[in-house]
Amino acid sequence: MKLPKGVIALGLVSLFMDFSSEMIHSLLPVYLVVVLGASVLSVGLIEGVAEATASITKVFSGVISDWIGRRKPLVLLGYGMAALTKPLFPLATGMTAILTARFLDRIGKGIRGAPRDALIADITPPEQRGAAFGLRQSMDTVGAFAGPIVAMALMAVSHDNFKLVFWVAVGPAIICVLLIIFGVQEPEVVPSATNRRMPLNPADMYRLPVHFWAVMGFTAVLTLARFSEAFLLLRAENVGLAVTWIPMILIVMNVVYAASAYPLGKYSDTGNRRHLLVLGVVLLIVADLVLANASNVWLVCLGAVVWGLHMGATQGLLSALVADAAPADLRGTAFGVFNLVSGVALLVASAIAGGLWTFVGPAMTFYVGAIFSLIALFGLVSTTGQHVKNSV
Repeated sequence: MKLPKGVIALGLVSLFMDFSSEMIHSLLPVYLVVVLGASVLSVGLIEGVAEATASITKVFSGVISDWIGRRKPLVLLGYGMAALTKPLFPLATGMTAILTARFLDRIGKGIRGAPRDALIADITPPEQRGAAFGLRQSMDTVGAFAGPIVAMALMAVSHDNFKLVFWVAVGPAIICVLLIIFGVQEPEVVPSATNRRMPLNPADMYRLPVHFWAVMGFTAVLTLARFSEAFLLLRAENVGLAVTWIPMILIVMNVVYAASAYPLGKYSDTGNRRHLLVLGVVLLIVADLVLANASNVWLVCLGAVVWGLHMGATQGLLSALVADAAPADLRGTAFGVFNLVSGVALLVASAIAGGLWTFVGPAMTFYVGAIFSLIALFGLVSTTGQHVKNSV
């Protein structure tokens, strides 16, 4: 049974936008410091403001999509804003312009995220949601590793012409917007359109069932175990990999992630989802232990491969579980909450990991990640409530 055309179109949208964004973001920190003379502190401030903005915006955009009974306008607005910011990067002559562009780009990401995922759930039969979210995640990740590869190639042939790369990145962003306009159709009737209430009211929060909150709890603990992928890069540098080649660790991880997300998501539609989540957590434990004990680049690469398999087994599946657990007219709200929980947990996890790395050492960072993974695994295999069984 084929997936709906709209799912494939939204997968291509994610691919082209991530391709465009990662061409820029893979070079932006160096561009800020080397070309514009920014301090590392300024770079950190820009990135922190940008990501915090995206996490907060996701909640409200999901709620609004439920309230107005439409998803596509918000998806188009979010991706459209991101596309409009792309020319600002090559035109920027100072920090203010870059900060403005990143801020607007992340607002766009926040606006589109929850409505897009809710739209995928709206147009996909329940028995295909694992495959649908897995495909979107795979295509998104293809863009995430293809963008930096093309950026590196363009930098090599253009003798480090940053602005050329930034201008080339504008093209895929425009294609992304056209795909939404002409390739994505929304269902004619969205359930909330017939019964609109004020958004974020207590009654709606109570309508989100127990198994939805069980998925949120599991997501929070699992995200605490899986801190920022920046620590994979730091581990590679720590064991002696030359700075020039460090991005290859992230590329390896994303290639495995992209290759595994769709087939594992499709398997989740026919197999036991709880078993797949268990496998995903076990893979994260293995990755953490390999990285904790890594003494050379090859072991770091192995850890990155297993990490990518973990991401492929869990990320699309968690989205499918959110879609299954939430009432149809609250899917936008549910995905907004899911994104907020994930974002806050990732921020906390990365702060803990950074502290451990600084004050104890790299190995302890990954050992603690394995401990959090074991807690998530224990919670997953020991739950006996029927609601949790139905959700995972």
